[in-house]
Amino acid sequence: MPSYTPPLRDMQFLMHEVHQAVDQLRAMPRFADLDADTLNAVMEEAGKFTSTVTAPLNLSGDAEGCILDKANHAITTPKGFKEAYAQFVEGGWPALTCDPEYGGQGLPSTIGTCVGEMLNASNQAWAMYYGLSHGAYEAIHAHGSEAQQQTFLPKLTSGEWTGTMCLTEPHCGTDLGLLRTKAEPQPDGSYKLTGSKIFISAGEHDFAANIVHLVLARLPDAPKGSKGISLFVVPKFLVNADGSLGARNPIICTGIEHKMGIHGNSTCQMSLDGAVGTLVGQPNKGLMAMFVMMNAARLGVGNQGLGQTEVAYQNALAYAKERLQMRSLSGPKAPDQPADPIIVHPDVRKMLLTAKAYAEGGRALAMQCALLLDKARHHPDAAVRQDSEDMVALLTPIVKAFLTDNGVTATNACMQVYGGHGYIHETGAEQFVRDARINPIYEGTNTVQALDLLGRKVLANQGATLRKLGQQVAALLKEESANPRMAEFTAPLAALAGQLSQFSTEIGVKAMTNPDEVGAAASDFLRVAGHLVFGYQFVCMASVALKKIAEGSTDPFYAGKLQTARFYFARLFPETASLMLAARSGAAVLLDTDAALA
Repeated sequence: MPSYTPPLRDMQFLMHEVHQAVDQLRAMPRFADLDADTLNAVMEEAGKFTSTVTAPLNLSGDAEGCILDKANHAITTPKGFKEAYAQFVEGGWPALTCDPEYGGQGLPSTIGTCVGEMLNASNQAWAMYYGLSHGAYEAIHAHGSEAQQQTFLPKLTSGEWTGTMCLTEPHCGTDLGLLRTKAEPQPDGSYKLTGSKIFISAGEHDFAANIVHLVLARLPDAPKGSKGISLFVVPKFLVNADGSLGARNPIICTGIEHKMGIHGNSTCQMSLDGAVGTLVGQPNKGLMAMFVMMNAARLGVGNQGLGQTEVAYQNALAYAKERLQMRSLSGPKAPDQPADPIIVHPDVRKMLLTAKAYAEGGRALAMQCALLLDKARHHPDAAVRQDSEDMVALLTPIVKAFLTDNGVTATNACMQVYGGHGYIHETGAEQFVRDARINPIYEGTNTVQALDLLGRKVLANQGATLRKLGQQVAALLKEESANPRMAEFTAPLAALAGQLSQFSTEIGVKAMTNPDEVGAAASDFLRVAGHLVFGYQFVCMASVALKKIAEGSTDPFYAGKLQTARFYFARLFPETASLMLAARSGAAVLLDTDAALA
């Protein structure tokens, strides 16, 4: 049976030694009293909850799945899931980063990201119920009316109610401009919504007394396409003026999807038959409001990919140290045993180190993004807020796509470490692969993320934000230039930084005459950019590790960090060369293929 040990040492290393998070956070009035002990205590308690409560339910939850009672449209979640959520609520975890005005604890997103990784690593299917609720909280907090905020935010903050996002319909996925759900205005200012939604994660369950659905729909006079979409709050149970629950709203689960993975999460087909809702924000401006939730979800999905990478690595590493098979090519390493443990074999180490490097690079990037989010929301300097917001916008598609693609690579590699035993359910390895595989698909496929990065975040502003990132990289390289021991890490990063600028310019020039060049290059471009930001993080981590060793530290953690960075730059980072070579082949080799695809 698989296990999970929260990577607290690495989280604290990043939080306190690499990113100096406390100093950055205390520059914001909201977090002026924050200290390292508080952040460490939260991480440690989250580690206890995830390792002892949610992790033990992961394998059994996958085997049991969710059950729909078609007679009353109710869903029963796997054994222990509901009780774990009650314990989560009792511990105050849903309120961790929420606004104190609505009962929240007001802690920074930086610590929320660490807790989120642990939840996802221990049990991604279970963690989704909470993650979607927090996304609904964020959208209502940013765009809801005062009445909506007073009605829904305290309950979402406490975890008494949960939330969802209802976007996708049977005939459209990412292209929300095609959606058909209708919203008819009523004399009392409410709306009645009619339509069908699919792939609604946590759309129905037995965790909470009420579910707050955020639903995209069209008003009768709405313009066609994405400019005619409005957002509505549609609760499972209507809420009376005194806050008590009223009548059952006709938004029901009519079917449950039978999925490849995340079996413990209810993925629902939802029907709205005159369901009562209230408008969030302005008419026909629903996507603007929903993007608050969608962007939060995209960062959250990146964290899901990171979580699966970490837990798969931990279990594969433990197995590789115990499994005896064959002898090392350079001679026996365990002569007292009938065979050597498979960790002695170079290719097994390659697979393990791939997962480890992708986990450590992803964790560092996720934490940096969380710090930027905190600055964008709470920093007293408007210029810092704007710069942070710009950088989060640039990094969000990278976090979502790069971390989830890496998660698929890492979980597959870790399953391979097990050999035939990895293909068996009891080890957990194949579940990590199945659960990780959804992450590049939902919340905007990774191709959509790549188009967003290259088209909207880079070319649309002539590379202005990308240049800001380049300036950060250049500043780090200058800072480390006097240290020859850093050259093995800084030299490849410096080379790629220059190449990426030229690469984006080339694509932009081609796109002026043929827009399909953007689509042809986007996915490769995103992976190159992903390696750039990972390379930046690994240089930061290696620099700290070298300084600690120079100061006399004998902690093997720092030596391990250097070895991982060395592996990353030698074995994974060079992928960028082949990616740019492939992208430069252009759109024609993809589109002039009618005969091949006949």
